[in-house]
Amino acid sequence: MIYLNCAATSRQRPACVGEAVMRAMGACGSYGRGAGSADLDAARMVFSTREKLARILGFSHPDRVCFTSGATAALNTAIRGLPRIHGRVIATAWDHNAVLRPLARLADERDVRVDLVPADGGGGIDREALASLLGEPADFLVCTHASNVTGMVCDAAGIIALAHGKGVPVVLDAAQTAGCLPFSMEGLGADVVCVTGHKALMGPTGTGAILVAPGIDLAPLVEGGTGVRSAEPRQPDVWPERLEAGTLNIHGIAGLGAALEWLAEMGVERIHAREQVLLERFLAGTDGIEGLERYGSFGGTHGAIVSLNLRGRDAYELADMLCEDYGISTRAGLHCAPRMHGALGTRSRGAVRFSFGWFTSEDDIDASCAALREIAGL
Repeated sequence: MIYLNCAATSRQRPACVGEAVMRAMGACGSYGRGAGSADLDAARMVFSTREKLARILGFSHPDRVCFTSGATAALNTAIRGLPRIHGRVIATAWDHNAVLRPLARLADERDVRVDLVPADGGGGIDREALASLLGEPADFLVCTHASNVTGMVCDAAGIIALAHGKGVPVVLDAAQTAGCLPFSMEGLGADVVCVTGHKALMGPTGTGAILVAPGIDLAPLVEGGTGVRSAEPRQPDVWPERLEAGTLNIHGIAGLGAALEWLAEMGVERIHAREQVLLERFLAGTDGIEGLERYGSFGGTHGAIVSLNLRGRDAYELADMLCEDYGISTRAGLHCAPRMHGALGTRSRGAVRFSFGWFTSEDDIDASCAALREIAGL
């Protein structure tokens, strides 16, 4: 099977990840809830993983790196936990349902107004519309760093600076960029960054994190035992425990820690460069295929994602043909980003997404291009 669905999850991971998970299952005890050697091993490993993730993402406060089950949980934590003074939030057409649905619930339950920045003609975030929306007080802006449909990467630094100029904090959804696009949370100026561990960070599923800049007030989404200040009736205002009620996924965090060590040795810059080679090869290989339409624009910084359709073929039919007849795994549909598909004109039909990663080969790219040419000629 040729796996070209890396935007959904990394199917192949460094061998050290699985080894670390198995080692932790046999060696680690309970983090923050014991004084034995196994418990201390767990504590050391968890803190070490916080430091590694903070370092990879350019954040100098590892104590404010809080583990979650993934980007969805991290985004829900940010959206539900940030203060709401003005009763208004700004999001974008790029956003995933992990953003849109929690915001819809806020609108339903808390009477919060959600204003959406549309996409521009090229599929990017409409900066003029954003500037206009920022002309009115807002509690926060949620910004997707890279679209999981088109792979386009936004000017996060410029958007954050624009928002901060109006006193609006920014939550950055970095699910599609953490691990494959070099960036610094502090360099961008983001107030909150949400990541998942199982995509380009190469960790196990069920891992993720929310990184919260100092000075940002964030209420916990879940409350319960933390292993500290247990006599207090309310969730303690101590980081990172404030956002980590309950038992952490110790084994998953161990795997994530091993993945982060591998990434640090490999270099995110090298991974990004490799993915750009694969992207350019795919674009060249699909140029000129009759009836093929690609979505978004491909100038500037871009993730290794291409969504497309073939004239006369349903997106699900095309994905099934690629799988059954050619052994190529892609993803068809709306990719949990209906607003983006609406902006692209594909909401009623969806698209087939090809996404590449470190373990994708040139032969995989060539085989997928050849398959598309053959199907287009049927």
